[in-house]
Amino acid sequence: MHDYIRLMRPGEWIKNVIVLAGPAFGLHLFEAETTFAFAAFCLVASAAYVINDLADREADRAHPTKRDRPIASGRISAASAVLFAIVLVGLATGMSLWTLPHSFTVVLHSYFVLILAYSFVLKRRPILDVIIIAVGFVLRAVAGAEAVQVPVSPWLIACTFTLCMFLGFGKRRCELATLERKADAQAHRATLLRYSPQLLNQLTSVSAGIAIMTFLLYTMDTGPAEIHPPFKKEYLLYTLPLVAYGLFRYTMLVETGKFTGPSQIVAKDRALLLTGVVWMIVVGVILAVTKEPGAVSGGRAVQQAGVTNLVPAVP
Repeated sequence: MHDYIRLMRPGEWIKNVIVLAGPAFGLHLFEAETTFAFAAFCLVASAAYVINDLADREADRAHPTKRDRPIASGRISAASAVLFAIVLVGLATGMSLWTLPHSFTVVLHSYFVLILAYSFVLKRRPILDVIIIAVGFVLRAVAGAEAVQVPVSPWLIACTFTLCMFLGFGKRRCELATLERKADAQAHRATLLRYSPQLLNQLTSVSAGIAIMTFLLYTMDTGPAEIHPPFKKEYLLYTLPLVAYGLFRYTMLVETGKFTGPSQIVAKDRALLLTGVVWMIVVGVILAVTKEPGAVSGGRAVQQAGVTNLVPAVP
């Protein structure tokens, strides 16, 4: 049972926090639909991890830490892994069909199909591999909005995509720093041979700048009043120092070779974790203090107030 729990990678569920972005900024965070949406994505994401580990079992055996994964080490057979993935997808599908809108189920399955395509084909295409990962996070964010029937904002898509593209290139930089020998890098991930530290440093820096600018444009957007969220989003501008510090510290940490990816960095680096917590507290205060009359968290009054502009969580 311990191996099956490891195979689900519960530590990676932190990535599904992006599902909560739409409900949180639409003031629907504490609805039951939000909880079900998060749980369904955790299950289907775990199924995707199982399939990915199955496809990468030979490559993982060349990695200093991934060689101990249940499938790569042989503790769980390929047939058992496939059956387990089917069960996880079935549970996620049943939950979404029973408790959530049909549109959420469509996005959920679209995400799973995209990840399957990534695991077997698209991950072998440099740069495109990171873009596909970012699109997967966009689908997570869109699914969260669909779960509570909040209209999807272009800002939700733009901010999520640029932030996750930055995190994706950072992860590739982590992998290069961890796997110093070219032979090990090729055995672990074929596309790593197409990346160089200099290229990844440049791509990480550029995507970090784009992510910050997208966040800034959102906070300073002065479009029609009817497309604004039910709080004064311009006050989010004051969280910019936290956003910049978080992104730049992450950029610094990926070059150390001590971490395997974003999840481990966030979990183990206290400064970055504290920055994220402080950012969420400040944003929570802004939402609570500046929300418009009639915008009640946990109810549908928010939609009547004209919520059409959301923003994803930024570390």
